Amino acid sequence: MEGFGVHTSMWTMNWDRDGAERAVKGAKKYGVDFIEIPMLRPEDIDTDHTAKLIEKNDLRAVCSLGLPEQYWASVNPEGAIDYLKLAIDKTKACGAEALSGVTFGGIGQRSGTWPTEAEYDNVAKVLDAGSAYAKSVGLLFGIEPVNRYENHLINTGWQARDMIERVGSDNIFIHLDTYHMNIEEKGAGNGILDARDYLRYIHLSESDRGTPGEGCCDWDEIFATLKAIDFKGGLAMESFINMPPEIGFGLAVWRAVADSHDEVMSKGLPFLRNKAAQYRLI
Repeated sequence: MEGFGVHTSMWTMNWDRDGAERAVKGAKKYGVDFIEIPMLRPEDIDTDHTAKLIEKNDLRAVCSLGLPEQYWASVNPEGAIDYLKLAIDKTKACGAEALSGVTFGGIGQRSGTWPTEAEYDNVAKVLDAGSAYAKSVGLLFGIEPVNRYENHLINTGWQARDMIERVGSDNIFIHLDTYHMNIEEKGAGNGILDARDYLRYIHLSESDRGTPGEGCCDWDEIFATLKAIDFKGGLAMESFINMPPEIGFGLAVWRAVADSHDEVMSKGLPFLRNKAAQYRLI
């Protein structure tokens, strides 16, 4: 999981044959190293088609998800484990390298109160089982802290770190996201430093989820700190241009964040690549 990539929400959130081909074509046009595939419905993914498409286009891939409500880890750990095993099998069959995302819960999951130890016990149980199963099939397994409006369980780099150390698995990595960090961390650099021992992947997403460089994220702080910790993982641009209603609801996105994927890719990707080069990350 190294180099520059892009979340395929830039072109589609429905990973059917048409969506996959459109996303891969777009990714190749802009010369990225890897793509991130959304697993909204892993059971429906044509893994043979995806694997052949990725190989044909000389791309690498990571898959990501948030758990559906009926399989939220904190309330249904056994169901969450089964769902993650299905997603891990699909990730492997697609030829991807890792499954990451909100693997500990749902996008839009909030209990209305502070997390309980019982909830964290259930999450730890699920992450332990999920990471072990991923390791058994040769995949990496990630957790992505998200902001308080999307989930009440893990919002910061230090919370993700503490959960990994609670689980004790050697196959869980932290997957940060600059959009969430802009809301939750006491400075993006501090979030990166807190996560540094387990940080292998980062979403480069602007403060409004739009075009990187046109919002409030402090990109110099972000890239300088990544360089300071000698970051070697994947750098994935993420902007939500095409979303089905259930994802728009979970992310609370109620308006277009950019005019088109071409605008984000033609402005945002060069901006991020230039910053990475400036700080000698690439």
